[in-house]
Amino acid sequence: MIKILIIEDEIPARKKLRRFLDEVNEPISVEAEVDTIQDAVNFLKTNVTIDLILSDIELLDGNAFDIYRDVQISCPIIFTTAYDRFWMDAFESNGIEYLLKPFSLERFQKAWNKFLLLRKSHTTDHSLHLKLDQIIGNGAEKKYKGRFSVNTTQGIYFFETKDILLFEADEGVVFALDKTGKKHLLNVSTLKEIEIQLNPLEFFRINRSELVNKKFIERIERYSKNALALKIEGYERYLITSQSNTSLFRKWIEK
Repeated sequence: MIKILIIEDEIPARKKLRRFLDEVNEPISVEAEVDTIQDAVNFLKTNVTIDLILSDIELLDGNAFDIYRDVQISCPIIFTTAYDRFWMDAFESNGIEYLLKPFSLERFQKAWNKFLLLRKSHTTDHSLHLKLDQIIGNGAEKKYKGRFSVNTTQGIYFFETKDILLFEADEGVVFALDKTGKKHLLNVSTLKEIEIQLNPLEFFRINRSELVNKKFIERIERYSKNALALKIEGYERYLITSQSNTSLFRKWIEK
């Protein structure tokens, strides 16, 4: 019996994982489904034997890598996320696969087969880990969104991605603020829908509601022990990084 822990804060995503697990031929048991860092840590500290973890990365209370820094994990992890910027951290945390949402049953099955191979060999052979080009594709070929469109009563207008200072989500509404100071109402409801279309070397989600363009960051100041304050060109208010994203932001800003 293969014992599995699911760490995922979105109910539809958990249901999808359950459906995909129903398709595998091996006997499995989902020991628990948790949606926060604290619940995952509490469960893993009970010393329940787990053979595989299916883990999202951005959770309700922060970044899932905090779990693996707090609890020593001996089993492999298949990460499932909408973001491709975490791949390096994933493979430093017992990750054997990195599934970018939305992923298909076929893609999940490939990850599952890799887990079975690892389980059969009883080794952590690094040849089983993905290379960068397998995770996010060839960077020269991957296409990122170059412009956005906005529907108005007068028609449709466009603006360039490179001219956007930041994206902001507020109660289910997402705006883009451009370098002229104009706000554009986008036809999406979450920042995730925007983030997966952007070049992760240029844009970074600093907290749950704001996503910034690197080239318009004028200054960075310390805000607290685990947070930074960002001054954005042409924008009066300072933006604050979340505690869970500050460390990743420090690495990103130097790239």
